[in-house]
Amino acid sequence: MATEAAKLINVFQPSLGQQELEAVARVFESNWTGRGKITTEFEQRFADHLDAPADRVRSVSCCTEGLFQGIELLGIGRGDEVVLPTISFVGMGNAVAAHGATPVFCDVDERTLNATAETIEARLSERTKAVMVLHYGGLPCEMDEIVELVDSRGLALIEDSACSVSSTYKGRACGTFGDVGVWSFDSMKTLVTGDGGMMHLRDPELAQRAEEALYLGLQTTSGVSSNAERRWWEFEIGTFGRRAIVNDITSAIGLVQLERLPSFIERSREIHAQYDRGLAGIDGLLTPPAVPAEASSTHYFYWLQTAPEKRDELALFLRERGIYTTFRYYPLHLVRHYGSDASLPVAERAALSTLCIPIHQAMTDDDVSQVVDAVRQFYGVV
Repeated sequence: MATEAAKLINVFQPSLGQQELEAVARVFESNWTGRGKITTEFEQRFADHLDAPADRVRSVSCCTEGLFQGIELLGIGRGDEVVLPTISFVGMGNAVAAHGATPVFCDVDERTLNATAETIEARLSERTKAVMVLHYGGLPCEMDEIVELVDSRGLALIEDSACSVSSTYKGRACGTFGDVGVWSFDSMKTLVTGDGGMMHLRDPELAQRAEEALYLGLQTTSGVSSNAERRWWEFEIGTFGRRAIVNDITSAIGLVQLERLPSFIERSREIHAQYDRGLAGIDGLLTPPAVPAEASSTHYFYWLQTAPEKRDELALFLRERGIYTTFRYYPLHLVRHYGSDASLPVAERAALSTLCIPIHQAMTDDDVSQVVDAVRQFYGVV
């Protein structure tokens, strides 16, 4: 049994240290902590990471705000439907419903827990205006089929890449396939800034509109007033935007984390491989499917699938031994507030049989061995 003094192995955990502190100190020394040149540099560097044009990338206060902004920028509202996987973050469903549109939840693949072109197509209607996808745990969706489907129907595509900061599909960064892509840098992600995120907007005109919408609708074009030379405080707005920008403190942390990101991803891949080896061949237990050859994964989740009557017992067994687990994400069609009457059997089975175990770059080999040994002990395999 775990004691209060025992180390808890968390599901997610950031890696922050002296480099980040020094970067923040330099911002303090500059006497400018708001949005400035450090944030511009972070956007540029993240665009380089995506291999995307810098003018298509915008920093945002959080990933969920990016989803809300994406729905607004695409003109989605009352009377429209948006199809999205039921196993996805609540921010996706909220972004749709809060704008008066209807979230239409679709089922997922039994092993990857990703939406597929087939599960999406089954839920399309004449009212569908957009499709949202989430790359579960950093494992890319089958984007060729999904892009072909939405293009053939003239639908917008939004990618939630919150867990996929380094995931690629056929050499292209996840989050850059859709009209809008979003990433999260909150305190439980791989690249951490405390809060904050990024948006990628495929269309340059949409990216310009996003720039205004993220900062109160203020137009960035100089000389909007005929008196600008002598009354520079006058301004004009192009939309009724919110203030959803990122500051230089956050961005300074992000620049350091971005430099460290390759080592974070490499460590997560090592842990994933150790789990694959250590948990192989246990009767009644499934580990994640292999990453396809044409894709790469951030390995943000490592999920086990077992009989429903075993899943909760396993979670309690591990927690008693100082190992925290969870299930991400609880199916949204089962959340009463959305008012869905969908029957999605695969997702419903997954909600009862799937468990996410710890995987993050701060784990030691001893931590990994402790998790593996505990799972094997639970199944009587020693």
